[in-house]
Amino acid sequence: MILIIWNSGKAQECARSIEHDMGEPVRLASSLLEGTEFLEAGEYSAVIIDQWITEAEPELASLICDHLGMAVPVFVNFGISGVERILRELRAALSRRAIESALARRSAGQALCEDLKNDVTALLLSCGIALENAAVNDPVRVRLKEIEILASHIKEELAVGEEELATAAKA
Repeated sequence: MILIIWNSGKAQECARSIEHDMGEPVRLASSLLEGTEFLEAGEYSAVIIDQWITEAEPELASLICDHLGMAVPVFVNFGISGVERILRELRAALSRRAIESALARRSAGQALCEDLKNDVTALLLSCGIALENAAVNDPVRVRLKEIEILASHIKEELAVGEEELATAAKA
């Protein structure tokens, strides 16, 4: 859902155009305070805010930014911007957000793989050392071997995941 914060008779027409073009429901707020209430009550992909309102009420504009969550803010001057320009800016902002999200997921995935690889390596080394100990009885040896097999499987899966991440990074 997209939220538009704009106090104008033209807001409804603009909302219909954006809803039609983006294929996403649009909700209107006539003030920054109302917009904040809407943001507290729901999730939005984008918030289109009249630049004039933010300049007239900077404290409330700051409050809006605190409540955006995952919504991308798009500040426009509705007085000089037509619907086509607003749509272009909205598409560009959503596209940037999608790219940033993909990069963040990829980075988090790589960091997790690195952490897990180190832990699995330590686990495999510990199992190997324990299995070399002659004092380990057979039931414990069987368990250690099972743990070693599972750790090896996890290591293989991590290697495949790393290859997929590397391939995705090149694309």
